[in-house]
Amino acid sequence: MQMSKRAKRMAKRNARGRKQVALNLVSLMDIFTILVFFLLVNSTDVEVLPNARDVQLPESVAEEKARENVVVLVTGEQILVQGQPVASVAEVMDSEAIVIPALRDALTQQTDRVLRKQAMADVAAREVTIMGDRALPYRLLKRVMATCTAADYGRISLAVLQRPLRQAAADAAAGEPQG
Repeated sequence: MQMSKRAKRMAKRNARGRKQVALNLVSLMDIFTILVFFLLVNSTDVEVLPNARDVQLPESVAEEKARENVVVLVTGEQILVQGQPVASVAEVMDSEAIVIPALRDALTQQTDRVLRKQAMADVAAREVTIMGDRALPYRLLKRVMATCTAADYGRISLAVLQRPLRQAAADAAAGEPQG
């Protein structure tokens, strides 16, 4: 049986499509290498604070970025240093002392672990960031800041969410307090 010209052409075309296609991985690896270097270079200036779901940070128009330092997280129930619970908020509020001993001890231990060598020698260069809910009583926040000072931390920062400048200007015009 002889095949028609059309059948021969179709068979020839089908045979052409069965060839294996070689995938060149060199160019793909080059692209991923460039992408990795780009991400490494651009991610060094970003400081990410730990995310606590039960803490609502206040908003502010502060423009200074967070730096790597010791983080004190104050929730409605506990005070945590670098994610480790050190004191109960109820116990702190019941006591009359301004300095919280358990927090002071935990901050003193963090001096060796987290801070850079030059900050360990210079008290003014030691930094701590306090993350606290916007509904916390000021008495508690004042005690936490006094304890940070007692533990020889010279720079105390409060973590806030950055509010856009347009929204801050609108709030100021409406007479709302700025954070």
